[in-house]
Amino acid sequence: MSQYRILIVEDDDFLLQMYAAKLELEDFGVLTANTGTQGLKIAQKSHPDLILLDLNLPEMDGFEVLGHLKENDDTKNIPVLVLTNFAQKEHIDRCLNLGAEDYLIKAHFVPSEVVSKIKDILAR
Repeated sequence: MSQYRILIVEDDDFLLQMYAAKLELEDFGVLTANTGTQGLKIAQKSHPDLILLDLNLPEMDGFEVLGHLKENDDTKNIPVLVLTNFAQKEHIDRCLNLGAEDYLIKAHFVPSEVVSKIKDILAR
């Protein structure tokens, strides 16, 4: 597999490291950010192949990050996979309406399932 680059935007350091390690084992290049602002800057500068985005973030929440990504010509085509603990239907609908590729609830997916979902999206 060619070296796809994944940006993980997650403020929980344990989860960030776990997903980074899992993706690196699957031969992905990994970029990380632990605030929404940092995630947006890295996305604009590095143009990753996919963004794994939490919603509950310091400085700028995931909804704002997603909105900025999708209204910017340089980043609007980067697929965004939302991975969060927010399970409310209005959050899911809002993210999908903003342009997220998919919405996963952390508690419902193990890391290998998230990696499979990432591979499915990149294969499209």
